[in-house]
Amino acid sequence: MSQTTVIIIGASYAGIGVAHAILKGIPSVKVIVINPHNKLFFSIAAPRILAKPDAFRPEQYLLSIQGAFAQYPSESIEFIQDFATSIDSATKTVTVKTGASFSYDYLVIASGSTTASSLGKGSTVAPFKPSNAKDMEAVIKSAQQEVADAKSIIIAGGGAVGVEFAGEVAEAFKTKKGSKITLLTQTKNLLPTLKMSAGIAAKTILAKLNVEVLTSRKVQTAERDSETNKWTATLDNGETLTADLYISTTGVIPNNNFIPAEFLSVDGWVNVDTHLRVKSSSTKGGDPLPIYALGDITTYPQRLAYKVNEQVPIVAANIKAGILGQGKRPEYSPGTRVMMVVGTGQVFFGWVPWGWLVAFVKGKDYFISKASAVGC
Repeated sequence: MSQTTVIIIGASYAGIGVAHAILKGIPSVKVIVINPHNKLFFSIAAPRILAKPDAFRPEQYLLSIQGAFAQYPSESIEFIQDFATSIDSATKTVTVKTGASFSYDYLVIASGSTTASSLGKGSTVAPFKPSNAKDMEAVIKSAQQEVADAKSIIIAGGGAVGVEFAGEVAEAFKTKKGSKITLLTQTKNLLPTLKMSAGIAAKTILAKLNVEVLTSRKVQTAERDSETNKWTATLDNGETLTADLYISTTGVIPNNNFIPAEFLSVDGWVNVDTHLRVKSSSTKGGDPLPIYALGDITTYPQRLAYKVNEQVPIVAANIKAGILGQGKRPEYSPGTRVMMVVGTGQVFFGWVPWGWLVAFVKGKDYFISKASAVGC
């Protein structure tokens, strides 16, 4: 059997997970992984990493991507540290920023998403997800220093990241005189995707940490004064708030600048079918493309880490069936369950666990001890 080439764009847990599954399960395969960074950022722990620089060592949350594939023969895996710039489905090639092109038999898009704060768009730079910078360690260190030097911080967003970050900063600022932390959310309650009781519990905990929580407030504009370096947030009710830092934790932005428009929804996410195969508006009625996508970059709205674990085997099995010409072609069903552990937490079907359980599960090390599983 001749060697089949699978290119994977993106080396977070989605891309690396598919690479492992393919390398372990498919004979005579060559996997090429393309990613702008040579380290995987364990962003699950970002709220604590940014608020408490001494909580973890960089090597605990910045993991070697090449090291994750050390157990495979060199002829089976190749890592390209570069930015993908285009995909040509007609010639089955991917081009990178340096101008080099790579041919594929199968392509996996796992480029994920980023945030406004990670890019520094209308926000102090705070990388809750990987940014476009090649040196993530430098970006993280700069953000850590900005947080440490601040006395007042406005945090926009009452979801899990906003709540967690507010709590972590409040704990870090306990002994800092005159400090003030404000958490804003446009919803009536914190953690709006969970049961109301979770949001109420989160607000109570944050109040004990002296975090001011303002609900039903939307930030219209946020600007930094070039002379004072202070940020001013203007709210929808006309009120203005000023602080040393303004950090947005709202919304996600697809990493899609290299993806053909015909693969994308109107919002910029990749359209996929139930097999997680990419759908193209230009190939209706024709042969399906040998291109798959998973993780945050797809149109599936539940962009949560544990969903990746459900999608990886679907993509790997479908590629294996395509290469071997036999085997099951499983379909992905996203389901409606919610699994999230925050300051008060919620697991699966709306059960809100006791605070001590969440502290034990997540508060101890923010799952950082599980980060190295990327190399499995």
